[in-house]
Amino acid sequence: MIKDDKTWYASWFNTPFYHILYKDRDYAEAENFMFNLTNYLNIPEDGKILDLACGKGRHAIYLNKMGFNVTGVDLSENSIAHAKQFENDTLHFDVHDMCKPYHEQFDAVFNLFTSFGYFENEEDNLNTIKAIKSNLNEYGFGVIDFLNSEYIIENLVEEDIKTVEGIDFHQKRHVENGYIVKDISFTSEGQKYEFQERVRALILADFEALFEKAGVYLLDVFGDYKLNKYHKKTSERLILIFK
Repeated sequence: MIKDDKTWYASWFNTPFYHILYKDRDYAEAENFMFNLTNYLNIPEDGKILDLACGKGRHAIYLNKMGFNVTGVDLSENSIAHAKQFENDTLHFDVHDMCKPYHEQFDAVFNLFTSFGYFENEEDNLNTIKAIKSNLNEYGFGVIDFLNSEYIIENLVEEDIKTVEGIDFHQKRHVENGYIVKDISFTSEGQKYEFQERVRALILADFEALFEKAGVYLLDVFGDYKLNKYHKKTSERLILIFK
């Protein structure tokens, strides 16, 4: 059995299996979210956007097609190596640790699809927000698209099996020490694998405290990708706009 004991996100996000498990993500919904978000923020034509923890670049690629100058960064070398095939004069990808400031400033910094709250060192949550602040220009906006922990915990599916590309992914979920935990086990080509996802069950008040410490200002909160109002008991997402 292969069980990787490195920092879970550094190992799991770098495997092909992570992308197989989540390959059915709704691209139309993601594109609609990017359209709604850029319109709401009124990002200037050909404005600069940093996609923080961009994975293989699906959001960054679409934002670039909309006419924006986009940089996508991620800790996963494999994901960035894949994304680089899509680079052009106004689309670039780079391996980067989002806890640290990037070397440019932008009209917007997007941290999407719950790419936050999984650090071993909780101080890195604050460091990431500080880094986002430093990467915003005078008129720039930060966006964190996080899961709504209160809704997720209330509606937690404790166990299921998801079959993708002939692989049965056994998924078990529980809450432990303030984290939403998912244990993932599967067999591929006769080899057994085990991975775990751990995301801090942060709520709106936690983000407000982090923002205050980082010296940024919360401007708006939305509860879904259509930018409807946030309700802590019924919204699936917690989308925070700040500067």
